[in-house]
Amino acid sequence: MKKLVLFISCFVVLFSTDAQKAPSHQQWDKLVKKHVNTAGWVNYKGFKGEKAELDAYLKILTNNPPQKSWSDNEQKAYWINAYNAFTVSLIVQHYPVKSIKDIGGKIYKINTPWDIKFINIGGKKYDLNNIEHGILRKKWSDPRIHFAVNCASISCPALRSEAFAAARLDEQLDDAGKVFLRDKSKNKVNPDKAQVSKIFSWFKGDFTKKTSLVEFVNKYSDVKLTANADIDFLDYDWKLNDQK
Repeated sequence: MKKLVLFISCFVVLFSTDAQKAPSHQQWDKLVKKHVNTAGWVNYKGFKGEKAELDAYLKILTNNPPQKSWSDNEQKAYWINAYNAFTVSLIVQHYPVKSIKDIGGKIYKINTPWDIKFINIGGKKYDLNNIEHGILRKKWSDPRIHFAVNCASISCPALRSEAFAAARLDEQLDDAGKVFLRDKSKNKVNPDKAQVSKIFSWFKGDFTKKTSLVEFVNKYSDVKLTANADIDFLDYDWKLNDQK
């Protein structure tokens, strides 16, 4: 009898441990590889044609909320992928649409597309703002997150054509920063003068907690700013980042 109890206890422990594992993001990786080109433009029509596959991945996220037993990178990769996948899902639900801002209302923190509580994870309702500001920025204070989450707009950092993975997360986030600063349609960097994305203005505190904005830009830009470089911020283009 004691052996049976011990066996059952071990089985329960093993089963519980397995259930706590972070889910695979392979389905999302497959979808973005197929529907996002090297420049980060998104084939939303293609995503719409594979809505069943997208919904299947979102269901994996819904049924596998992050656990304390997961590593920091597993949790962070989960929430970044969730933000991007649910954003694509929101666009697909309303496609064709000219801009994500055409979805919902225009009152910030009330009814913008980022305030729609359409996301279900582990029995809790979330909106995109909850994920970006209430979880990702609040928990990790990692400014590179701004290069990773995509708001479905032309001026956003490009949607990556691969899923973020815990094992390579730092490498992917650094690369996303370099790709973004290298994109002359979003950042124009010259040694003495730069016109950079409005993201660096909206979230300046995130980028300057440990360094100056010039030093932060220099970390990821091929062209290096001088210490006293003049920095202006470009207008933001909210048109959909849809493939032509």
